[in-house]
Amino acid sequence: MKVRVNPEICAGFGICTGIAPHVFELHDDGYAVAVLDDIAPEDQDLMLRAESQCPARAIAILED
Repeated sequence: MKVRVNPEICAGFGICTGIAPHVFELHDDGYAVAVLDDIAPEDQDLMLRAESQCPARAIAILED
């Protein structure tokens, strides 16, 4: 599983960083980025939660 944040959609709410701070970071410009390329199986539920709770719908989950 991979996760991506669309920079054109992200509004910088930061909810994803609260859910999974080891996967998402807010850059200096205030927008989130995914800092891990591959998501561990034990983090899949967190990714689904981050995706569903993103108000801007900027998070995409990509299956391998």
